Amino acid sequence: MYIKVEVLAGAREESVRETGPDYFFISVREKAEQNSANRRVLELIRGKFGGQGTLVKIVSGHRSPRKIFSVEKKNPPERAGFE
Repeated sequence: MYIKVEVLAGAREESVRETGPDYFFISVREKAEQNSANRRVLELIRGKFGGQGTLVKIVSGHRSPRKIFSVEKKNPPERAGFE
């Protein structure tokens, strides 16, 4: 699934607000330098959509406050031969 995110980097407080279907406004304390704000946004999205078993990638907007992310839940590994 794809989600659209508007990011405010260098904010006083972190927050994740869903402003519409598949649209979020996220503020992070990290500045938009050396990719640190993008890394924090990835962590927050992963936490919102299911933790470690979720793959989150930036599809577009690496250097823009408006970004599109791909969010995929990984399938649990199959237990071959344990039936």
